[in-house]
Amino acid sequence: MEITGLPGVLGWWSPNPRGILPLEGLRISKSLRRSATRYQVRIDTCFDRVIRACANPTRPDGWINPGFIAAYSRLHDLGWAHSVEVFDRDGQLAGGLYGVRVDGLFSGESMFHIQRDASKVALIELVNLMRDEGMRLLDVQWCTTHLASLGAIAVPRDEYLARVADAMSCSAAVSRGERRS
Repeated sequence: MEITGLPGVLGWWSPNPRGILPLEGLRISKSLRRSATRYQVRIDTCFDRVIRACANPTRPDGWINPGFIAAYSRLHDLGWAHSVEVFDRDGQLAGGLYGVRVDGLFSGESMFHIQRDASKVALIELVNLMRDEGMRLLDVQWCTTHLASLGAIAVPRDEYLARVADAMSCSAAVSRGERRS
């Protein structure tokens, strides 16, 4: 993928196997369910803040550079990239995630948390929103230990591509604005 006006070319990875989180397979512990009640979740109200928090250079293995921020901010302006933001009771951004939506597919790019469980709360709300909107596939790229504990699985490329094709046949939209208090 190359974005006009940006220096160089941005890399695009396609791991095999690919990490996905089946929408029916999300695991929410009792403690996480309790933790979620401390937060308010919004959609697309501060995309720039979310991607910049995900790009924090002090995070280990950081890969989100200014080129990525510019590219995904443009995708957000065009209505393709979205953020799920989690705020604490004082109205402070506590965590969130961002990714790209195409039809029934949401490809998660990165997530962050400042407060306990905030990124997990964003993921819960994303899954709920996807279910409500009739979406079919949540691509998490890699099946990390953390994501596996929440229900993510690794699938071989051929299965992943079949799931992408199925999700692309579904036209769904992501709602913007406040979602839950």
